[in-house]
Amino acid sequence: MSPTRFPVLMLLAAGLSGCGNGNDFSDLDAYMNQERLRPPGKIEAAPTFRPYETFTYNAASLRSPFSRQVRVDLAGQKQGSRNVKPDPARVKQYLEGFNIEQFEMVGTLSNAAGSFALLRGAGGVHRLKVGDYLGRNDGRIVAISDSQVDVVEIVPDGQGAWLERPRTIPLKEHS
Repeated sequence: MSPTRFPVLMLLAAGLSGCGNGNDFSDLDAYMNQERLRPPGKIEAAPTFRPYETFTYNAASLRSPFSRQVRVDLAGQKQGSRNVKPDPARVKQYLEGFNIEQFEMVGTLSNAAGSFALLRGAGGVHRLKVGDYLGRNDGRIVAISDSQVDVVEIVPDGQGAWLERPRTIPLKEHS
């Protein structure tokens, strides 16, 4: 050991030896005896947690609260027909997953295969023909002209029947 460390270690040992009175632990023994005589405490049971209940959002197919409200004239309201109803076996097309309000007509295209409407919405411009479907209410394109696209939707009438509702998507100029 180096000569400079020896005096430091001696001072440290002398300082530590002055920290106690020897083996006098009478106050600690008295406290421990007092604690041993106490009746055992009651430990509370762990709280029970209810399992997480899943939630399914069922209003996705309803009208958006941010779209314009439609005035309903109850006296002039058409009655639905039991003959009109959506076809549940029909395979849904991609554009049926979007609201019809978000589509806008930006042009037409004609070639040997026929006449097509160009609709912007759902993240791009889509080429559609008569008979294609779009919108969440089984909207089927029935006519295409240079100035508009005519769509017929099948909507519930609120009394258990279905109603055909015509819609028009006008050409948006300067788009």
